[in-house]
Amino acid sequence: MKDKIGRKIDYIRISVTDFCNLRCIYCMPKEGIAKREHKDILRYEEIITILKECVKLGINKIRITGGEPLVRKGIVDFISMVKEIKGIEDISITTNGILLADKAFALKAAGLNRVNISLDTLNPKRYKMITRGGDIDKVFAALDTSLKAGLNPVKINMVVIRGINDDEIEEFAKLTIERPFHVRFIELMPIGEGAKLGSESVVESDEIRAKVERIGELYPSKDVKNNGPAVTYRFKNAKGTIGFINPISHAFCSQCNRIRLTADGKLKPCLYSQKEFDIKIVVRNHPELLGRILEEAILSKPERHGFYSKDMNKSQRNMYQIGG
Repeated sequence: MKDKIGRKIDYIRISVTDFCNLRCIYCMPKEGIAKREHKDILRYEEIITILKECVKLGINKIRITGGEPLVRKGIVDFISMVKEIKGIEDISITTNGILLADKAFALKAAGLNRVNISLDTLNPKRYKMITRGGDIDKVFAALDTSLKAGLNPVKINMVVIRGINDDEIEEFAKLTIERPFHVRFIELMPIGEGAKLGSESVVESDEIRAKVERIGELYPSKDVKNNGPAVTYRFKNAKGTIGFINPISHAFCSQCNRIRLTADGKLKPCLYSQKEFDIKIVVRNHPELLGRILEEAILSKPERHGFYSKDMNKSQRNMYQIGG
């Protein structure tokens, strides 16, 4: 289905929980969040019902997010349920990697195609600071195990923050040379905890790219599965790729192909808009209206996000509640 300005919407990002086992400084409050009651979040069966209606509208790609999706019980079985839906062509997940090493093979067997692992530093001490206590060795193990399990591609998401990890850009880029890792440099977004860091913490993609090019010339690359906004490149003869996701400096709204479903059952046409549709009430009480609500949500997508617009009706949710 196309939205009101002709963008083809074929991708849905589904947050299965807003709980996380880390407290990253740009995402989660230090004190964490209150646990929701089971009735307040969508059951897996309800998500499957919604997905079947999404397929009827042409959505064929799904990304599972959180919070941290692997902390939710039954996630492997849920992947199997999604895999059984005719019309779903690609299933991916975004995770911090802490629990992934133990689940990678089971997730692959269940039907998971690929994985994005959030990793913002290669320094153990700095990792503990950014995540407020995380064990980076578990993430390194997750990267290795994901490759062995056959998840492909294995992407690394690095949110670049000035004065915190922008001195590691080149080291992350080098990861793509000898091994098939696909690094995505992401501009810090002014949402929730990220907004508290201030606009001065944003490192724009042009600056990031300039640092990457100190290593060598970048060549355009289109041979990696990519449902997102990243513009991808690779070094000559490198096994992996490098991508730049730049929602601030070069907004990609004109190519946006997605809607989002939150763990508490709200359908969001845009990451940064406050506009939401309560699909939980519909799926529980009037499932015959799901298609109509989905169409309405898609047609309501704004033309652009307006991160720094004073007039934009901005989302009051934190990133961990949206799923990125």
